[in-house]
Amino acid sequence: MSESKQDKSIFTRKDFVVFIQGMEKDFRTNHEDWENKDIPSFLDALGRWVEDMDGYYMNHGLEVPKELTWKVLCDIFDAAKIYE
Repeated sequence: MSESKQDKSIFTRKDFVVFIQGMEKDFRTNHEDWENKDIPSFLDALGRWVEDMDGYYMNHGLEVPKELTWKVLCDIFDAAKIYE
């Protein structure tokens, strides 16, 4: 996962917009690092990661989110770049 996984400063809609803009820039400049390079595979990975995300949080010693926050939404999108 990218460094955004460690970023705790995602609190607002504006933070999320900046994050998504950063993802777009990252894809343009580092697309070789992305496992899921097209919309269908990205969306498939996004859905599968959401199904399995409790395991990610537990394996990293983090509390499993009980509700969707801007930070969790960023985690989901960030994971979809590389989740297989």
